[in-house]
Amino acid sequence: MSKNVGIVIVSHSPDVARGAADMVKQMVGNEVPLAWCGGNPVGGLGTSVQSICDALEAAWSDRGVAVLVDMGGAETNSEIAIEMVMPEKKHGKAIVCNGPIVEGAVMAATESSGGATLEEVQRAAEDLYKP
Repeated sequence: MSKNVGIVIVSHSPDVARGAADMVKQMVGNEVPLAWCGGNPVGGLGTSVQSICDALEAAWSDRGVAVLVDMGGAETNSEIAIEMVMPEKKHGKAIVCNGPIVEGAVMAATESSGGATLEEVQRAAEDLYKP
């Protein structure tokens, strides 16, 4: 298990999710558990609860996981996935962040790579939306 909070990027577009994950990887390397998913099961725009579950498992850390989403459906499906994945671990250990998906993911991962708590990682992702 990683000593850093994990990051999951969920987008309706697989290209957006992959691109955001590439930016995170280039900024922080392998210091942060990272996973992404995007698109529906048949390759179109959308999100898949199962894909989000898989991403949560891949990025899991005992420090928790911050989930960055692009739109409402991604948020709803991420919340469902959090409820489904390892129920004994979910309490306070996986959070959907309401921040910009690309910039928020980079800021969240940067904080995580420095050993920040899940709450600090969430704040870093969400502060970009605050005036």
